[in-house]
Amino acid sequence: MNLELIKPTIEYKEQLFEMLTEWKKDIIENNTSKSPWKIWANDFHDFDYYIENIDTKEDSENDWIPDTTLFCFDKDRNIFVGAVNIRHYLTDDLLSTGGHIGDGIRPSERRKGYATAMVALALDECRKLGIDKVLMCCDKDNIGSAKSIINNGGILENEVEEDGNTVQRYWIKL
Repeated sequence: MNLELIKPTIEYKEQLFEMLTEWKKDIIENNTSKSPWKIWANDFHDFDYYIENIDTKEDSENDWIPDTTLFCFDKDRNIFVGAVNIRHYLTDDLLSTGGHIGDGIRPSERRKGYATAMVALALDECRKLGIDKVLMCCDKDNIGSAKSIINNGGILENEVEEDGNTVQRYWIKL
């Protein structure tokens, strides 16, 4: 795999639209997860607005913390295979069931090892931000996500109930 995490630019507009269109269709038709939720916060069809607002700046008035959203690009195949959202620090809510990294793989590329590789790249980004212990959370029934976390050194701390759902909390020391 020849992957890199990149910011969306006009150069990658076609590939980004292709991935997000496929992914959105899957969400609608199969009621699948919207993780990472940040890639759905704005309409990608308004591309300039989308790329200008993909990251969150700190805003204490609205309780927003800074985050960075990156897209996983397979350089050999010239396609996006997934996305990650990295929170620069944790609020109480994120410490409970959110974590530092939200991630997702587009439907057609799942179960191919991309999530494990993408999480490894996201952990490198966390190191650059000075984060030395990363919290990642996933639904208990999301076996693929749990595997990608464990494959990157994740140690299960506990499980938390949230809205009738069991969330697993894993820590990764960098």
